[in-house]
Amino acid sequence: MAWCVSSTTRRCICRTGAATTGSISLSNIVRDPRLALMFLIPGSNTTMRINGRGVVSDDEALLSSFEMDGKHPRTVVVISIDEVYFQCARAVMRAELWNGEHFADPATLPTPGQMLKAATGDFDQETYDREWPGRAAKTMW
Repeated sequence: MAWCVSSTTRRCICRTGAATTGSISLSNIVRDPRLALMFLIPGSNTTMRINGRGVVSDDEALLSSFEMDGKHPRTVVVISIDEVYFQCARAVMRAELWNGEHFADPATLPTPGQMLKAATGDFDQETYDREWPGRAAKTMW
């Protein structure tokens, strides 16, 4: 199932919800509808950009089109596209973004709880990290 689909020539729709609320701030879109999306395709150096204006919608027909495992998102963002272009691929190519030999060992990376504690100060990172797998599985869609 796609996270974002083209619905017409100048419009696309992106799902929101538990899995994406960190990447799309719905209150920001309500306050200022201008947005930009960058699409990276794993294994490809192609990088597509979309600039446009978004509207948060809870239209049942749109929500049901993103149904997964019997669940649908609480809202979607309907984007009126102003421009589409391809970003220069040089940075992705130089970084060897998709080269598995360059991937970081996950054991050397901070946990989500550690990152939140560093950003907020007083935070129970151990409990957050312990509960994270169950929370992530429950809110996947």
